[in-house]
Amino acid sequence: MSVTAQHRIRHSPRVGFVSLGCPKALVDSERILTQLRVEGYEIVGGYREADVVVVNTCGFIEAAQQESLDAIGEALAENGKVIVTGCLGKRAALIREHHPDVIAITGPHDYESVMRAVHVQLAPPARHPHLDLLPASGVKLTPRHYAYLKISEGCNHKCSFCIIPKLRGPLASRPIGEVLREAESLVCDGVKELLVVAQDTSAYGVDLHYAASSWRGRKYRTHLTDLCLGLGELGVWVRLHYVYPYPHVSEVIPLMAEGKVLPYLDIPLQHANARILKAMRRPAASAKALEHIRAWREICPDLTIRSTFIVGFPGETEREFEELLTFIRQAELDRVGCFTYSPVDGADANVLPDWVPAEVAEERRCVFMQTQAEISAQRLQRFCGRELQVLVDSVADGTAVARSFADAPEVDGVVWITGSHTLRPGQFARVRITQADQHDLAAVP
Repeated sequence: MSVTAQHRIRHSPRVGFVSLGCPKALVDSERILTQLRVEGYEIVGGYREADVVVVNTCGFIEAAQQESLDAIGEALAENGKVIVTGCLGKRAALIREHHPDVIAITGPHDYESVMRAVHVQLAPPARHPHLDLLPASGVKLTPRHYAYLKISEGCNHKCSFCIIPKLRGPLASRPIGEVLREAESLVCDGVKELLVVAQDTSAYGVDLHYAASSWRGRKYRTHLTDLCLGLGELGVWVRLHYVYPYPHVSEVIPLMAEGKVLPYLDIPLQHANARILKAMRRPAASAKALEHIRAWREICPDLTIRSTFIVGFPGETEREFEELLTFIRQAELDRVGCFTYSPVDGADANVLPDWVPAEVAEERRCVFMQTQAEISAQRLQRFCGRELQVLVDSVADGTAVARSFADAPEVDGVVWITGSHTLRPGQFARVRITQADQHDLAAVP
């Protein structure tokens, strides 16, 4: 029997995997899956065929915690052998209370502990060095043409509604040489768009005192500006997420105008009223945010800004909510998400007085989103009649679903392209925009 035949019939230990939560958690999942594959484990899509199941959980808000607990319960019911990791893993007592039979519990980005728990259940198989090959960039859970690039762990902020620092610890930046080498590896494996993520992308490198390291024969500081300069050399789309509007962010805007990085900023502003922002312990003020946005658009008129907001925060008055509506009208943000305040166990905001009734908070959310829908529709009209470069995500029955520089995957709108029989997923294309609504664009090749 040939070596290849022997390789095919051998039974590798099989691991099922459930990944929940944000893009930062998705990167954690990709790293665990890559290590599992490196060690020869087979990744399977169902519970029944798996020898053990790993559930990477989210613990940010109550709804996410419940989703994670439900996923653990489903995996236990279907398989019986479950290892829990991720943010909810920091609350081991809660997990044990609901699911005492889980095999092991680890916290977020604790890859070594996950692998140790897998090893206890399933010894790593023997591997064939010429047949068990992986792409240099490892296993990805995104389509091949885009990937999340995580530049740091943790966060130094102490926002009163958030427990992420308690779950993931303080800011821990990755050295810039390491990040740029990973980005280069992803591009070599076919990635056309890099989505830069962190809890606070703007703070990148502050914990390392912006230490410099080399890449491609040049020194780069571990700093947002130098990171954008380096990534801009790779010839792919670079999209920035979770950017706080610190002054040095203004250094990146000229790079957007030059085409080094996409003219797109994801800035989680959360509110506009000064008192509410102080109660949230947010490191920004609405007046300064407006100044920044107007100055940035003077340099880069096509700049697309995405943000998220919370309504119904404890103590929020009708007047303060109206101030928020005035702010979004003045800021003319392109893409916006809005959530009603959700209490999280361990968050300092839980002790604040004057909670807003749930029905009032939901009413405010609906008013906010209707207001923003009108703004978004107006902003998208500027693209009608223009030619844009888009990145194709999928094609079916002659219609392609693509994204422009203004569209991050899964959270923003899309560009619908008709008459696109020659387009393929992962391909860049030039299109002419024919229509726009509140969220999406229509185009022809």
